[in-house]
Amino acid sequence: MSSASVLQSTSAPVVNRSNPIAVGTIVWLGSEVMFFAGLFAIYFTLRGVAPDMWAAETQHLNFPYSLTNTIILVLSSFTCQMGVFAAERLQPRATSMWRWGMVEWFFLTYAMGAIFVSGQILEYATLVSEGITLSSNAYGSAFYLTTGFHGLHVTGGLLAFLLVIGRAFAVKNFGHREATSAIVVSYYWHFVDVVWIGLFAVIYVLR
Repeated sequence: MSSASVLQSTSAPVVNRSNPIAVGTIVWLGSEVMFFAGLFAIYFTLRGVAPDMWAAETQHLNFPYSLTNTIILVLSSFTCQMGVFAAERLQPRATSMWRWGMVEWFFLTYAMGAIFVSGQILEYATLVSEGITLSSNAYGSAFYLTTGFHGLHVTGGLLAFLLVIGRAFAVKNFGHREATSAIVVSYYWHFVDVVWIGLFAVIYVLR
């Protein structure tokens, strides 16, 4: 038997293991899916009990305004993914005007997410001025619970972006650990975007 064969037979097999942080995040997002599924169930149940109320109250919704806000949030998923691509090639900051790094793409994503949250707060203020509050009726309760919890999740994502950006500035060498943090945050951000698309379709489209 040749020496090459001996080395091949005695060498340990290579095991590709999933990143535990990424796996843990995916499992946690699975529990979040169940949470939002419960909110959707509450919304549809209350809507089925009071269809006339829903028909009247949904007339107060500003569809073009919400659509614009939705487009901003959806586009932020694309900028977030561009930041992930930069993190995967271990490029934390821009090397030129045309080649942004993770930090620049994540800052842009943060700004778009902040615009979405601000737009949602402005919509709340408008609806409250028209008499739709959390305690006004079943519709108000369902609307603010579903969109409000989602808004809290978006705010959590914005804080996560700041942590990842801060970490990129804090470390001397941007490595795979920092890239993994960026990827995990992107999982969360894409999740809240997908949830909002569902909420937008249910609340603003299927009125």
